[in-house]
Amino acid sequence: MSHIQVQDDQGVRIISFNRPDKRNALDLDMYKQLTEYLIAGEADNDIRAFMIHGQQNCFTSGNDVADFLKNSDLGPNHPAVRFLFCLLELKKPLVAAVSGAAVGIGTTLLLHCDLVYADETAQFQLPFVNLALVPEAGASLLLPELVGYQKAAELLLLGDSFDANTAHELRLVNALVAPDALLAHALDKAKRLAAQPPQALQATRQLMRPHKHRVQHQMHQELEEFGIRLGSDEAKARFQAFLSK
Repeated sequence: MSHIQVQDDQGVRIISFNRPDKRNALDLDMYKQLTEYLIAGEADNDIRAFMIHGQQNCFTSGNDVADFLKNSDLGPNHPAVRFLFCLLELKKPLVAAVSGAAVGIGTTLLLHCDLVYADETAQFQLPFVNLALVPEAGASLLLPELVGYQKAAELLLLGDSFDANTAHELRLVNALVAPDALLAHALDKAKRLAAQPPQALQATRQLMRPHKHRVQHQMHQELEEFGIRLGSDEAKARFQAFLSK
């Protein structure tokens, strides 16, 4: 069974993480599928919006560390790298529904979404420095712009988890929704986006993102430093401790 599932509903491409035994940790095959489904949806005129979600108890616990370490050359064709830049280049709107753990990429990808909804079980974390790494997905630029430098420093440098109420207060999440209503609520918003005039919608998104080239540059810088950190002695020690748990 595929760890990434997709279905189309009234102009919305719904993409879901489906690897519950690994808390929806993303391996390279999952990154490839995510990118393929997004690119295909961008090219399909019947698809007007995207929605992404996990299970009721977990959005995604982040990278599959063991799989990632086996494929750590972060060139432009690396599946995770292609996914990150695909997020940046999306022309059609992206809605996320977050329940349970949203760790690492599970939080940084939300910075590229247009609308984000979460339930009270959602727990966010950016544990990059904890693993002797640096952020990705442009988070080192986008997060300070969203929440202010001091709060971004707290979230990125200390790497503590934070709950749904905090995410809402920080404007990372549009609204908190009851767990049993979360997916329906997010899908309703995605369908409303899909019903909007598509050219005006996409043009407005572009106008709201005038700093896309700055984000792209920052993402390249992050990946360069990420690769250096990944090969460092302190990262190897942290990963060894993580994998031995």
